[in-house]
Amino acid sequence: MSELAGPLEALARRRLGGEGISGLARMSAGATQEIWRFHLVKDGAETPLILRRAPGGDRVSETAVGLETEAALIEAAGAIGVPVPSVPWVLTPEDGLGRGFIMGFVEGETLGGRIARGEAFAHTRTFLARQCGEVLARIHTMNPDDFPTLRRLTPAELVAQYKEAYRASAWPRPVFEMAFRWLEDHCPPPPEHARLVHGDFRNGNLMIGPEGIRAVLDWEIAHVADPMEDLGWLCTSSWRFGVVDKPVGGFGEREELWAGYEAAGGAPVNRQHALWWEVYGSMRWGVMCCGMANSFRTTDPNVERAVIARRTSETEVDLMRLLAPGSKAA
Repeated sequence: MSELAGPLEALARRRLGGEGISGLARMSAGATQEIWRFHLVKDGAETPLILRRAPGGDRVSETAVGLETEAALIEAAGAIGVPVPSVPWVLTPEDGLGRGFIMGFVEGETLGGRIARGEAFAHTRTFLARQCGEVLARIHTMNPDDFPTLRRLTPAELVAQYKEAYRASAWPRPVFEMAFRWLEDHCPPPPEHARLVHGDFRNGNLMIGPEGIRAVLDWEIAHVADPMEDLGWLCTSSWRFGVVDKPVGGFGEREELWAGYEAAGGAPVNRQHALWWEVYGSMRWGVMCCGMANSFRTTDPNVERAVIARRTSETEVDLMRLLAPGSKAA
């Protein structure tokens, strides 16, 4: 922490118009990036801010868009009315803090279990699924040409990408083998109109208040693909936090999500393709959990990575349920 305090103090004075900082502390949130909270001291007042930084300042994932692009995505989304944090500064080499950006602190709840089950959000859950559809429809109006470095991927290419990552884990899992075979056999064609998709829009990456979504967070794996991917990912069982009978994030129904999406200008939802993306979502999260185990053993022995790695078995159960005879997907 001490190695960040000095450069961050200097940045606050030089770039943010402050007199200094206080209360610098690392937050437990953030499985792939460092998240630091601090207060900007200015004119006798303290304003909470967040530093989102690459692990160690320079360990950038090959599959992520890059923190500078992530900051630009957040700013572009905010400009068209998507609820996001402000981004007052993107780090430069001269700042001495590595790769990352400063963003505004948004008060609210991100813990998925509290959003899905807590009494404080009982009324919010009555409209949150539809609101998610409306926000996703707006995100899908973002112009992919404004972000030429984003990956362009068809459904088949995404499956192949995660199959390669699974093979690299060198740990055979029969359920994953079955899931990959099903995904390949039922793969939808490339979308007629590929869109900029968030890639990780789910319960846990949304800052929620009583009135609903206050901020869409974690844009690090945005790409250009089938917009149904975002709708399916939100319904993936891992993001229901135990409320399995509410497919949308543990708080709503698919029909509410789809209705909100279409009413807000999103393309007509292909129901069967959306369900295919749910199966893909469970497979994808399972492979990502496998990757967390490797990261824990090698570059980043963070307890959060170890905890996430053990969730691989949960995705196997989800996949067996999804692909059982008589299920909606099967």
